Amino acid sequence: MRVGSPREIKPNEHRVGLTPAAVREYVAHGHAVCIETGAGLGAGFSDADYVKAGARIAPDPRTVFAGSEMIVKVKELQPTEFALLKPEHILFTYLHLAPDPEQTQALLASKCAAVAYETVTDKNGGLPLLAPMSEVAGRIAVFSAAETLLKHKGGMGLLFCGVPGVAPARVLVLGGGVVGLNAARMAMGLGAEVVVLERSIPRMRQIDEVTGGRVITRYSSMHAIEEELVKADVVIGAALVPGAEAPTLVRHEQLKTMKTGSVLIDVAIDQGGCFETSRPTTHDEPTYVVDGVIHYCVGNMPGAVPRTSSEALNNATLPFGLALADQGLEALKKDPHLARGLNVLNGEITHPAVAQALGLEWRDPFGVWARG
Repeated sequence: MRVGSPREIKPNEHRVGLTPAAVREYVAHGHAVCIETGAGLGAGFSDADYVKAGARIAPDPRTVFAGSEMIVKVKELQPTEFALLKPEHILFTYLHLAPDPEQTQALLASKCAAVAYETVTDKNGGLPLLAPMSEVAGRIAVFSAAETLLKHKGGMGLLFCGVPGVAPARVLVLGGGVVGLNAARMAMGLGAEVVVLERSIPRMRQIDEVTGGRVITRYSSMHAIEEELVKADVVIGAALVPGAEAPTLVRHEQLKTMKTGSVLIDVAIDQGGCFETSRPTTHDEPTYVVDGVIHYCVGNMPGAVPRTSSEALNNATLPFGLALADQGLEALKKDPHLARGLNVLNGEITHPAVAQALGLEWRDPFGVWARG
């Protein structure tokens, strides 16, 4: 198969869909790989690195899309890329369609097959292609929170770890999944007081065990959220419903109960955000203030560490990408976990959570295949 990876054009996105190491694996499987010139520079990979791995370098994205059957990216398509999609394309990337009707309509119009990293599953019910970026995002969220608390960054002027005789920051983590656990461990390691709200009792037991009881766990309820918001210096939103919009856990009116200069970090912003007052921001202008509370809602937090993120992402996506390249869409019929990544096929929505979030009709992918 002809596999292509264009340069990411979302603002401040420096990750790359295929690393040279991944390219070498695709080439070893007999596939032709095309990389847009400069695609890997932000992550520390030169065109020469890709040529050495066996790739061909293309001068622009149009050449990559036109000469490829499968497109491997990191972030969702940007408007200037919509017209480059063809019906014969397999698009393999993060899509986050639930809060993005414009991209959804473009994918439907293209009649391509769009496979989303974030809805591929594993035998344990996990999200293996979302997990590595969730790990990165959870850890970066804590660094970002600590910096944002500084007075010259607009915060209340609180040292995250405190000093002898002065209490550290109190960090509230909403959700104990991969993002939440990584955020809690990082915040704990930096000396903060940490509370995690979670609804899975087995998961709370696991967090308690992993952190040696140093992280407070509470069952997540409206009452618990209200109680903890009053005491929190930092709130990290880490709630996720696969494929769907993130649940709204903090309402606008609740900001008035929070400390002036406290910080909200919305890691779920790609799925619409879990704070009512959230809106996407960028690394260039990461924050804004509502009712005295600083909001940090960068949609591609892992993009700040593109080398680490690109390598971690490729480690996870490579087996699935190779299966698609080796077998085409037949790979989806053989692997039900990969099939759950299929969000769009032949102009139809094929993931039920995405369809529900957008108010569109869901089609069983096998029925779509049967209709050709």
